[in-house]
Amino acid sequence: MEIRKVRFIEPGAPPYRRSLLNLFVYDRYIRNPSTGLMTLATIVQRQVPDTLMYSESISKVRWDDCYDADVVFIGAFTFAAPRGYAIADKIRRHSKAVVVIGGLHATACPEEAAKHADYVLLGEGDETILSFLDALRADQVPSFDGIARFDEDGVLHDAGMPKPPHDIDTIPNRHLVWNYHKMAGHNTLWGQVHASRGCPYNCDYCALVRLYGRRVRTRSPQNVVEDIRQCIAFHDEGRHRIATMLWLTDDNFFADREWALSVLDAIIESDIDYRFTIQARYEVGLDDEMLERLAKAGFVELSLGIEFIDDDSFQEFHKRSTTSEIERAIANIHAHGIRARGLFIFGAPGDRPGVGKAVANFAIENGIQGMLLQSMYFIPGTPVYDRFKGDLLHTNWEKCVGNVVHRPRDITPRQLQREMIICSKTYYSWRRLFHSLAHLPEELAREQHATVASIACCSRASSSGR
Repeated sequence: MEIRKVRFIEPGAPPYRRSLLNLFVYDRYIRNPSTGLMTLATIVQRQVPDTLMYSESISKVRWDDCYDADVVFIGAFTFAAPRGYAIADKIRRHSKAVVVIGGLHATACPEEAAKHADYVLLGEGDETILSFLDALRADQVPSFDGIARFDEDGVLHDAGMPKPPHDIDTIPNRHLVWNYHKMAGHNTLWGQVHASRGCPYNCDYCALVRLYGRRVRTRSPQNVVEDIRQCIAFHDEGRHRIATMLWLTDDNFFADREWALSVLDAIIESDIDYRFTIQARYEVGLDDEMLERLAKAGFVELSLGIEFIDDDSFQEFHKRSTTSEIERAIANIHAHGIRARGLFIFGAPGDRPGVGKAVANFAIENGIQGMLLQSMYFIPGTPVYDRFKGDLLHTNWEKCVGNVVHRPRDITPRQLQREMIICSKTYYSWRRLFHSLAHLPEELAREQHATVASIACCSRASSSGR
């Protein structure tokens, strides 16, 4: 077949809608487009110039444009998988395009995804996607590693996972995303750069390590800096934005410590003057050299994967953490002038009535500035799914957006949902908001003083040859 036109679609759940509220605040309709899908679109566009990506989180899909494509790739996270399947079914009804579904959820559930597509692209597609298109051009059935499909007799053919790509130095072309440049001035759309893949840890509930593997692969520091430059220009050029922030979205940026330091050095040497945020394990908060370098490079916030506040839960899911060390790490992060945001998971076997207040109080007492609360989800392929699948209330993946989806051991699902609400209301109370606003000048002065002290510390360390 001839391939002249390729379209990529990232499903939204729910799709984007315009409202007065979402001009100013982050709401459920607005998310940044997937950097992974953008990267694949960038790779394909080198061979097929007429390549475009739609992200339902920021714009509506032009269906006639997609119906006219030769190949349509759909990539979805678990919560958006049902919407992705509906899109795939719709395109197959109205078009002769070859429909391909990929991403984390499709990789975990190839048989489920293959019911809605001609092919399923497994794992990371950087090195298989062009081979896949070459096979279609040659009128061959793609049957190599990284491809799954049903044959005419309804038998699933799953060739298995492809080898993870080693060279990941592709800078995604953000202009390939329909309407993205227009929406990039939105104050809740932060620029995103993904600098590494893989994580050496093996937490039972983490699905990403099943996709990317435990071997850490990194982009070159110079390539990361160039991506940051392009990302900032894309979001800020010709605009006045109230909130400017760039998010390094790596799952574990600090897994390769020496590489992480080299990237931070490259940012410092580039003279890029910007504010950054990044995800981190708590151990980073105990690494003074890393914190000094982060502060000097412009990182103002660390999103810490704290998850739980009791040591039994850490042991339950094979996460090497302790509450006392986490508290010590948070204090040290603050001492270096960096904010700490907390990411928490509800639904561990030990959670009981009162856990909401306990988590909120932990965050307040430790000066955590911002929380993300999440109910535990059970993605097929993870150890927690195999262990707790008998406790699932359903497998309606759309509900995996803050809803309790299982029966915890020591609390009812309704009670646990209520505990999450109590936690949020306690932490984000009006009283705390007004108190924060009243003390904002003091906080800003303290933060500035801590940042200056941290930079001075960096300078002393540098001059002493450390």
